[in-house]
Amino acid sequence: MSSLQLSALRGTEEAESDLVAQIDLARLPRHIAIIMDGNGRWARRRRLPRIAGHRAGAQAVRETVEICSQLGVTALTLYAFSTENWKRPQNEIDTLMGLLREYLRKELAEIHRNNIRLQILGHYEQIPPEVCQDLEDALQQTAQNTGMVLNVALNYSARTELVDAFNAILDRMRDNGNRTREITEQMIAEHLYTRGLPDPDLLIRTSGEMRVSNFLLWQIAYAEIWVTETCWPDFTRRHLLQAILDFQKRERRYGGLGHNGA
Repeated sequence: MSSLQLSALRGTEEAESDLVAQIDLARLPRHIAIIMDGNGRWARRRRLPRIAGHRAGAQAVRETVEICSQLGVTALTLYAFSTENWKRPQNEIDTLMGLLREYLRKELAEIHRNNIRLQILGHYEQIPPEVCQDLEDALQQTAQNTGMVLNVALNYSARTELVDAFNAILDRMRDNGNRTREITEQMIAEHLYTRGLPDPDLLIRTSGEMRVSNFLLWQIAYAEIWVTETCWPDFTRRHLLQAILDFQKRERRYGGLGHNGA
């Protein structure tokens, strides 16, 4: 991290600055994945329509992207819209798509200025064409950026991702005249939407729900999971810093024994 980035982080509220000072920058999670849950619950508690919760959640997205980029995280993946979300009321879906377009219009210049590369995970070509066009423009504008990769999971399903990976492997085998039926973990990883990126080290879920909701099922096999009761619109830089600090206190064993043999 540059001295300018560190200065920007420490120029926050005193409580946040104390958290930043405790973080070991040499042991950051390379890839953070977030299930952004609780927009509807946040709105309901305030007797507001659900769409108000989605709109309020945009600020949490902005702050999270900013601080992850400043810290030097390699990749950030945000679960924005699942294939199951098409079951929601049409007016809510329309609002979500509109908010996505609004976010791109407002934030793309800043994303590009911070050298962030945008990627979409999922079959985004199935969403409304005007949204697709905005996404493709954003992908093209940031394609050559070399900083943090910002993955947005959109019309995403982890099961579909795995099916796509296996079908791509089978297609390649047929094209190459390969008759072997052996498929390795490396082959699967090379055909996932996240190919070329490290698997998530840290999975964050807001709103207190204890499930992974068909999100990055292959990639989170060894991820540390951090759950907060805080709903996504109330998720701040402080929460993210706390999650990272908690991650750094854990001993990652990958199925082996800990330092004390336990």
